[in-house]
Amino acid sequence: MLRNDLNMQKTIEIINGVTRHPMYRMKNPINLELCAGEQIAIIGPNGGGKSMFVDILTGKHALLMTDVKYDFAPSKAKMVSDNIKYLTFRDSYGTSEGVYYYQQRWNQNDIDETPLVGDLFDEAFRIAEEGATRKSNFDKFLVRDESDEERDARLAQEEADRQAVRQDMEAMRDRLYSMFHLDQLVDKHIIMLSSGELRKFQLTKTLLTNPRILIMDNPFIGLDVNARKQLHEFLTVISKETNIQVILILSKTDDIPEFITHVVRVEDMDVKPKETVAEYIASRPPLPTKVLTDEKANAIINLPYPADAKEELPIGTQHVVDFKNVNIRYGERTILKDLSFTVMNGEHWALSGENGSGKSTLLSLVCADNPQAYANNIVLFDYKRGTGESIWDIKKHIGYISPEMHRAYMKDIPAIDIVASGLSDARGLYQKPKPEQRGICEFWMDIFGISQYKDTTFLKLSSGEQRLVLLARAFVKDPQLMILDEPLHGLDMHNRRLVKDVIETFCKRKNKTMIMVTHYEEELPNNIDHKIFLKKN
Repeated sequence: MLRNDLNMQKTIEIINGVTRHPMYRMKNPINLELCAGEQIAIIGPNGGGKSMFVDILTGKHALLMTDVKYDFAPSKAKMVSDNIKYLTFRDSYGTSEGVYYYQQRWNQNDIDETPLVGDLFDEAFRIAEEGATRKSNFDKFLVRDESDEERDARLAQEEADRQAVRQDMEAMRDRLYSMFHLDQLVDKHIIMLSSGELRKFQLTKTLLTNPRILIMDNPFIGLDVNARKQLHEFLTVISKETNIQVILILSKTDDIPEFITHVVRVEDMDVKPKETVAEYIASRPPLPTKVLTDEKANAIINLPYPADAKEELPIGTQHVVDFKNVNIRYGERTILKDLSFTVMNGEHWALSGENGSGKSTLLSLVCADNPQAYANNIVLFDYKRGTGESIWDIKKHIGYISPEMHRAYMKDIPAIDIVASGLSDARGLYQKPKPEQRGICEFWMDIFGISQYKDTTFLKLSSGEQRLVLLARAFVKDPQLMILDEPLHGLDMHNRRLVKDVIETFCKRKNKTMIMVTHYEEELPNNIDHKIFLKKN
């Protein structure tokens, strides 16, 4: 779709917008004009109302006494759902957000039952083609008074339009395949995609529809350095050369892409007036250098160890993780090959690598979630796997958070119950805390600034607030080994600094070992003393 000069066309316009349902109302009426050619960043703190604002933009929440006005020209598609695509990157697998359980990725039988990426791309292309050529209900049932020649000419034009749409879509598909190296993914089962690869898959499916407006929630997180650069360049090109308008919801606001022209702040359930990027940068507050108070830091350092710590955790434990020539394969695909590395008690490791290089697979072996551990020479906490220990003997020493874990927590129960589930891994994901356990759960919720949400059910929280709840869950049992797989995923700048402060402080406690995964070097805490980088096989 070539870009046209549409003058000051208002693609989206809201005048004094107030939602009909009080539950979805912002603090003040919304006034917004999105003009053709503008590329927008929606910015604000976790829980500030960004997602609710986007739901209003897309028409999910009806307005009182008025409607959101749309002008999608030159798009021929009539429906809002065909012109606006909202990509939230929920890290879910499959075409219909199908059923998923936490260890599914590591069990071969379950893997074989999931579809191949290539088949899902073919299906997405077919659906996108149907959407791009879909007629409105009015056009579909319109009885035309036309001659045979006029009808033949109309049908010929419609066929030519379909062919043009298909050619545009094929060009888009080829470009995306080349940019994201998708040819390496097509023969993978969908369940085997890493978090970053899954984002590429979801983004490709959406871009194939050639939307008039593309809304993306934190599209760069979870992508390695090269993939972020490629996506940035691609979005720059489509914003300049096509009629697609991009709206980004950004939590990490210290690096706004250059193609963004305007910013809309959403804070405390209030949509602020649109401003230029230059105006926003001139007025934004400085990035925090420290958030955790000295009082709370001292409380973490001096937190009493569990009464049974000496029995559960031998002080002499030195080899927390020990891999010797570890090999992991699924079918014909090798994920880890001859991997050897050792993590000693008290060390703090940074684990990095390209999307799909095997980082999550490595962590699944450490967390006792991957059954292939028994076929390899792996020692955890000085015990060789397969010598009689249960997975719960291992898990009781580990605190863990990851994108995979986040998508597994989809039960709408009070946040404090989610935190408390970290105290008893062997008894399931969800369990009400005992009266004597509530204190430590509330302590960690206060540390992460979410104590006010302890009785709020999990799915009522924003994605960033959910991430803080799961972080509190990882810390609540004071584990010997902390495994943090992209822990700052989706957090605003304040909470990113807070979590980094908490990690650095926690690692000052005795016998605390850490492995942290991130694609952003600046996210690493200052006490990292070892690094390992994985390459694709």
